[in-house]
Amino acid sequence: MPAFRLAPDVTDAFPDTLIALVTATGLRGREPWPDTAAALEGLEQRLADGVWQPADETDPRIEAWHTAYRSFGTNPRRIRPSVDALGRRFAKRGTLPRINPAVDSYNAVSVRHGLPAGAFDLAHVDGDVDIRYADGGEEFTPLGEPGVVENPRPGEIVYADATGVLTRHWNHRDAHRTRVTEDSDRVVFVLETLRAGHDGGLVRGAAEELRGLLGPHAERTAVRYLGPADPKVTL
Repeated sequence: MPAFRLAPDVTDAFPDTLIALVTATGLRGREPWPDTAAALEGLEQRLADGVWQPADETDPRIEAWHTAYRSFGTNPRRIRPSVDALGRRFAKRGTLPRINPAVDSYNAVSVRHGLPAGAFDLAHVDGDVDIRYADGGEEFTPLGEPGVVENPRPGEIVYADATGVLTRHWNHRDAHRTRVTEDSDRVVFVLETLRAGHDGGLVRGAAEELRGLLGPHAERTAVRYLGPADPKVTL
């Protein structure tokens, strides 16, 4: 299993980073996931009833990511953090996307708690994963666009393995190569904050909530945490 590492210059720039890594092995993505379906429907009903709204860019959880994006040269209103983009679409359309049960699970937890989330199929991860500044020579193929190759700009924060970039702009968009499908068997799910002092408990609670959605449909699940005090975690 790979290691995930936070580069020292990233932890220096963002010392309050906390990343939950939720792993699931033996996932069964082709069976019904009633708890995930209920979580999505519950959020949609709360939005329709006017008793809840997704976090937007005025929320400190999202605002922190906008500030981070600007620090490495990304305009966060043009290229939005994943949870910001998901929440905006949800508020506008009134429904959350249905992709597959594993993806739907982390989307529900992400938008419910206002935390960026993503996932990688570990069968397609090549070696260890570093969260680091791009040097400009890496290649990235966006999710859903297998014929496209992009080069992240130097100084942009990325997730990268030995082959290429897995996520651009820290958490804007995942790669096509490591996408999670109904047939993914070993997956790592990621939940992130730049405000561990304020939102560390939120991340830990969200990670356990996600683990609870995954658990009935996996052989094993586990949660580990990555941050400046523990900058390397082996899954």
